[in-house]
Amino acid sequence: MSIYGDIIWASGSTFLSCLHMPLLRELLRYRNVSVWEYIQYFDEPACIETAVELLHSHLKNQESTVNLIGHGIGGVIALIYARKYPQFIRSLTLLSVSTQPAKTWHVNYYEQRQMNACTQKEALLKTLHNIFGGHFPCNGNNLNHLVSKFYKELENIPLTHSLFKMEKLPTGGVSIPLMICGSEIDNILSYSEINDWEKCLKPEDNLWKYPQGGHFFPLFLSKNS
Repeated sequence: MSIYGDIIWASGSTFLSCLHMPLLRELLRYRNVSVWEYIQYFDEPACIETAVELLHSHLKNQESTVNLIGHGIGGVIALIYARKYPQFIRSLTLLSVSTQPAKTWHVNYYEQRQMNACTQKEALLKTLHNIFGGHFPCNGNNLNHLVSKFYKELENIPLTHSLFKMEKLPTGGVSIPLMICGSEIDNILSYSEINDWEKCLKPEDNLWKYPQGGHFFPLFLSKNS
């Protein structure tokens, strides 16, 4: 799949952007990369369509089509956007995105609270262990800072997950060239959930799996490059 042209990284979280910086720096060695970031304000409802339209207001003025990339919730926004406005996109790359796009790490957090009757802190710590497989990208006071960032992320996503109901989004692929990337060892998205993308791929699409790294495998991939 050709990726000539500029890259737009769709970020669904301003709080976790630090986890994407190593990969972005690596991409900058080969292509022009710019970041679009979704920020949800207190008076705005949690709505994926709102995020998609905000992204469109940015991309519709581009001089040419772009290669759109997103991880996690950013990838979900990018996927829904590419389905609605394929004429603005040259290619789409999704990292750690399920075939059921709404199944983000936030679902794991609410499942922890439902199944184990955990407090918010206990559930989040269990979820972080599932996200990073125990290999946190920081420790000590920095780990507490990371936990704080994930707390804020829970309150600022364009999905309506809650203790009472998990949001669902339409499944399927896109009409433009698509690349799916995931980890073979991901406690948030199972191996079978990544492989399920094969049912949606066109002949020109690609499915690529990293043998380790967990849900934030791009962080470890860039460190090993």
